[in-house]
Amino acid sequence: MNTWLVVINVAALLVLAGVLFYMQRRHVSFSNRVFAGLGLGILFGLALNLIYGTESEVLADSVDWFNIIGTGYVRFLQMIVMPLVFISILAAFTKVTTGKNFGKTAGLILGMLVGTTALAAAIGIGSALAFNLDASELVQGTAEVERGADLEERSTEVADKTLPQQITELIPSNPFLDLTGARPTSTIGVVIFAAFLGVAYLGIARKEPENAAMVKKGIDAVYALVMRVVKLILRLTPYGILAIMTRTVATSDFGAIANLGKFVIASYVALIAMFLIHLVIITLNGLNPITYLKKTSETLLFAFTSRSSAGTLPLNIKTQTDRLGLPDGTANFAGSFGLSIGQNGCAGIYPAMLAVMIAPSVGISPLDPGFIATLIVVVAISSFGVAGVGGGATFAAILVLSAMNLPVALAGVLISVEPLIDMGRTALNVSGSMTAGVTAANVNKEVDRDVYNGDLRTQPIDA
Repeated sequence: MNTWLVVINVAALLVLAGVLFYMQRRHVSFSNRVFAGLGLGILFGLALNLIYGTESEVLADSVDWFNIIGTGYVRFLQMIVMPLVFISILAAFTKVTTGKNFGKTAGLILGMLVGTTALAAAIGIGSALAFNLDASELVQGTAEVERGADLEERSTEVADKTLPQQITELIPSNPFLDLTGARPTSTIGVVIFAAFLGVAYLGIARKEPENAAMVKKGIDAVYALVMRVVKLILRLTPYGILAIMTRTVATSDFGAIANLGKFVIASYVALIAMFLIHLVIITLNGLNPITYLKKTSETLLFAFTSRSSAGTLPLNIKTQTDRLGLPDGTANFAGSFGLSIGQNGCAGIYPAMLAVMIAPSVGISPLDPGFIATLIVVVAISSFGVAGVGGGATFAAILVLSAMNLPVALAGVLISVEPLIDMGRTALNVSGSMTAGVTAANVNKEVDRDVYNGDLRTQPIDA
């Protein structure tokens, strides 16, 4: 009987996917297909949740099949991330304008990423204090205790390393190993390696222009090939979002979410407040924030549903270049650096809120100015090297809580609402990287305002 129910559920998902395919054949816009996938996924997931419940074996078996589309799509994106990060950074150096402004552009982007993360930490602290969050008052079940034990075990590796040692870990000793994503800091390792090659290219360009031309031609060819793969994968976005949202809603424990409702609300208040600051920054750059919101909505929506900053990188770069009018080099730097440095949501708001929640359990007043100032600095420094894939926020939390000598295990009480909060955190991370790119390009007077203000319908990011 269960097998037939699973078959029916899978067939229903395929029918919904067929609806999206029909919309594609009818040339419905990519944006509308993405939102259709989101809406259909929420409705179908809610129906499955109500019919079977989160503990159902039928639902678990069905989700396994759904993951072929949902998780499969995210894996395709992750498959191309390391090659894209590497070639994007390297190609950025071959752009004449970026080459001339390399130091200034990189400095502006890094400064924006780290600065906005420090600001995000302050907002997270304020939200946690305003909602009077206290981790010691939360009920811990078996799953929460096991999660806490796992976090404690992982934290021992971090706690044994000094800050200088952690910084040293960012430097790649084997870039080919980092290209496999083997280390938590592999992404920034690839960025550093590609940057060294880029600087070497600039040296060749000055002294051996003929060889530099050959190198540039090869880099441009590989970049074109990688971006073509990206375009092929992006066409699957509506189907991926359909399956991902179906799984997320169908497996959500609404009872547990209700029990931790105050933390969820406080988190989204902080996330929305920080996003509004992004819009303020866009405005200060002399650009229309409503236009920014419209042109980045599809990318932010995918980040929200996929919970992967790394998986969103292709959309991130294409949105910056094709819709926001940024130079290729700046967009590549901002998108790639934003994967491992200064993630506003995962490395800023989240660990700061956790620290404020956990501090009372060890007799520390979260209102102490010294504690707050130290926490903001630690969050900003720890934001280097946070992986832009699932689990990045956990890694950031371990770094911050260990540095502040706070018990890591209490973070385990949030396991039941982690996916729900992580959706908003990831979208904020991506918005932060795009905001940094826009700011750097505007300071360098490189924003193509005709593209930025252009008709959205003529700027598809899926083709």
